[in-house]
Amino acid sequence: MTNPSADGGFAVVEMFTSQGCNSCPPAEELLSEIERDARARGQNVFALGFHVDYWDDLGWPDQFADASYTARQEAYARAFGSGRLYTPQMVVNGTVEFVGSDRRRAAGAIMSAVASTTTTPLALSVADRGAGRVLLDYRTERPPERAVLQVAIVERGLDSEIARGENAGRTLRQDNVVRAFRSVGLDAERGQVELALPPDLDPHNASVVGYVQENGDRAIVGASAIELSTA
Repeated sequence: MTNPSADGGFAVVEMFTSQGCNSCPPAEELLSEIERDARARGQNVFALGFHVDYWDDLGWPDQFADASYTARQEAYARAFGSGRLYTPQMVVNGTVEFVGSDRRRAAGAIMSAVASTTTTPLALSVADRGAGRVLLDYRTERPPERAVLQVAIVERGLDSEIARGENAGRTLRQDNVVRAFRSVGLDAERGQVELALPPDLDPHNASVVGYVQENGDRAIVGASAIELSTA
């Protein structure tokens, strides 16, 4: 079981990105740097790269893109009142958004988030893994009414050769790529959630990230992660 982040704050850093966008690679490099630095410092910073699909018809179909990730970004656009979709976009703890390559904004938002107090501790463990799926146990405390548990499988160290589009001819190194994602209502403080695993997933480079999100203003109030290879 992971240790819930009850003794300090956390930052869930969501990046909306695409392999077809030539301004996205610098932002993804920043996201990788954020994740590496947090690991080295033992900070509760969880990085997730959501590949959207609205670039797919513009020259290069992103193999990691999913329409549900675009829908997630659209929900944020409504919550922020902007109605605008763009890449790269970084969202910290569901409440602060900015251009994903903005190093100064990222550092400030993450520092502020980590300095805050966790209101809804969350702990995860892998109950079972095999046959293309993983079953997780979760435990939380004091979840807000109508809260949602978001669970992602995130993979690091992915290399993609891009043949067409704005990044044609480049090999993109991408970390923190969301390979599977599921949202479930938090009806109880304890429970289980199952996710399907992509057949090409490398479990030794994959993590499970869970976070509790308010259904109204989208604020993220608790988060935790576990390495998939520990199952």
